[in-house]
Amino acid sequence: MTGIEKRFGPVTALDGVDFTLEAGQIHALLGVNGAGKSTLVKILSGVYTADAGEILLDGAPVALGSPRAAMAAGVAAVQQHPELVPDLSGVENIFLGHEGRRPGLFARIDRTAMQAAAERLLARFPVEIDLDRPVGEMPAVDREIVAVLHALRAEHTRILILDEPTSTLTEREKASLFAMMRALRAAGIAIVYITHRLEEVFEVADSFTVFRGGRNVASFTAAEAEARGVSIPELMLAEKAGELFPPRDGRPEGEAPVLAAENLGLAGCFSGGSFALRRGEILGIFGLVGSGVDELSKALFGALRHDEGRLLVKGRERRFSGPHEALRAGVFLVPGDRRTEGLTLTEDVVFNTTVANLGRASALGLLRFGRNRREAARLARETGLHPPALDRPASAFSGGNQQKIVIAKGLFRDADVYIFTEPTVGVDIGARAKIYGLMRALSRRAGVIVVSSDCDEVHGLADRTLALYKGRPVTAAPNRDGLLAAGIMGRAA
Repeated sequence: MTGIEKRFGPVTALDGVDFTLEAGQIHALLGVNGAGKSTLVKILSGVYTADAGEILLDGAPVALGSPRAAMAAGVAAVQQHPELVPDLSGVENIFLGHEGRRPGLFARIDRTAMQAAAERLLARFPVEIDLDRPVGEMPAVDREIVAVLHALRAEHTRILILDEPTSTLTEREKASLFAMMRALRAAGIAIVYITHRLEEVFEVADSFTVFRGGRNVASFTAAEAEARGVSIPELMLAEKAGELFPPRDGRPEGEAPVLAAENLGLAGCFSGGSFALRRGEILGIFGLVGSGVDELSKALFGALRHDEGRLLVKGRERRFSGPHEALRAGVFLVPGDRRTEGLTLTEDVVFNTTVANLGRASALGLLRFGRNRREAARLARETGLHPPALDRPASAFSGGNQQKIVIAKGLFRDADVYIFTEPTVGVDIGARAKIYGLMRALSRRAGVIVVSSDCDEVHGLADRTLALYKGRPVTAAPNRDGLLAAGIMGRAA
């Protein structure tokens, strides 16, 4: 790709970008949210058309003016949130829209041919997966593999784009996906790999390119970058990378808990949850996928109803019948799945910022449009939303900026307790530092809980920590099957 340019109105998304990809190579594409990575791969996959520049495959110019044209040229993409049909099997999802028909008066789906084609795919790219299982019952890594196989169903696919494929995977699941990526590389397929987890670059990628401000600012092989001691964060941010986690302020003394749980439990999810949260501190709750941490965060917010123990908010026992009661009591949740649980994707920034506090956003039953817009603009600046386009729908923003809109909604609510679940999934290092700083500033006037499967995040950010393993809190960290990092409870001690 040479001299690629793309503008959206007055915004220049790509400014004369060059990008080279070799066969049988895993090439990581890096940059902060809004740097131009997604725009480039959407041009490569035919979703967007470049305003200027040229795309060459095997040295010959090609026009990839639509996803169909890109797929015909051998380019396939797996988006960050693959659209799969949960009630259909893995085989049915792989060939969705390409099922094939049996000949005859009444055309029927040729399931025998689909099964045979799926077996040929697994012979080409060996991976342990039950494709007869409904996708909705599969673990996250198997759903990601189904999406990859869907992209590879055409035998002429030669370029595969993977957008944040490990954002919701555990370490064990990530290893399974990396093994498949290496198998694809060995088969001669070139992979464009977008990630915000910079430690993965040297684990799986052969080379990487860094984008900043719509331009390609650096390209290295992984070996060359390691030998030269290249700092990827500094390339991404154009400045020395500072401390990722803000300094702690010191734990509050003598403050009454703003939220407390006493042996809190929910059948089949978690039990024995006991902790106290005070203004002026961040409580970290660590647990892997399936450990019960997500259900715990939703029980604290009333999205799930606990059936054991007591929950106290500002000294008063509460049993929320729904999130509306939790909001009125001063508890706000920034959910782990911002797209389905945190945002109305079709609405703009102003709507999403103010929707959780209509009492503040309205007067005498009428919305305060001017005031709400000013407040949304202020919170956009405070959270570092980029671009600060208040009329743009939430769906048009990158994942990191969508997370900032959810946080802005929480700030507009002005709660006493903030619960952040997986707050930096799919968020670049610059935005992560900004979000961590916001959480620390927020903790000075409210109690903050961060629920995360990222051990480093919990340990680096929290004043005190709690860990859940198979739904039970643990006070020590046995390294069973690598599921808990040694010393996770060291901060509490």
